[in-house]
Amino acid sequence: MPSRTELITSAANPVVKRIRLLLADRRHRAREQAFVVEGVAPVWQAVEAGAEIETLVVAPELLAGSPAAAMVAEQADRGMRITRLSAELFGRISDRDGPSGLAAIVQSRLPGLSDVAVSPDSAYVALNDVGNPGNLGTILRTGDAAGISAVMLVGHTADPFAPAAVKASMGAIFSVPVVRVSTVDQVADWAREHEVSIVTTSGAASTALWDAPLRPPLLVVMGGERDGLAAETIELGDLAVSIPMTGTAESLNLAVATGIVVYEIRRQNRDG
Repeated sequence: MPSRTELITSAANPVVKRIRLLLADRRHRAREQAFVVEGVAPVWQAVEAGAEIETLVVAPELLAGSPAAAMVAEQADRGMRITRLSAELFGRISDRDGPSGLAAIVQSRLPGLSDVAVSPDSAYVALNDVGNPGNLGTILRTGDAAGISAVMLVGHTADPFAPAAVKASMGAIFSVPVVRVSTVDQVADWAREHEVSIVTTSGAASTALWDAPLRPPLLVVMGGERDGLAAETIELGDLAVSIPMTGTAESLNLAVATGIVVYEIRRQNRDG
């Protein structure tokens, strides 16, 4: 292990190899239960959220003058492992133009469905077979802003710890609980057990989103980008809603559609 002051310049360093594998390979992330987050704001959020950070990865030359440099020094004083890279090497492993010089390797253990807290004002989003990690990350970011209590990933979903998802979440991966669930039926059973209303979404639904009573606690089920929700899944809901559309577009981007839904929930309950 390098000393606290040693600057790593070789791509053959074990930590650098680990970062590259975690960035490139979903199976490796799952096996190691770890992922990489890059950027001052997301890493700072990880620290403040108490995430299980294996090591902060710092390029001192790039981070010089940033308030984050003091945060890194404070974490080092508290015993957190710090891995220092040269600016050139950090740039080689970064997926960003103009890298900030700060990243972290973070543990990726997810809570179970039974760990999700339920309160009278809770609202949840279940994503069925979401395929695009960028969409997933954007939904986490939007859900965080709108006060969503948890996001449930159902079926064969994109990896929430993929670089595109982590980047798009802008740190919301550390503030919005993310739960993996095998089937929609399991989610529906959980909702009924906890007296959470189920709202499904479909372009063919006769009730417009604006006209639907969206009172927490409730769970909104969104379909995947390609096929939406199956008919049998729509029927699991207490209510099915559609987003009114004009123009020639046949559908909305999933992240946009989810954002509209969660902010309509917030609008309807803004005085609650």
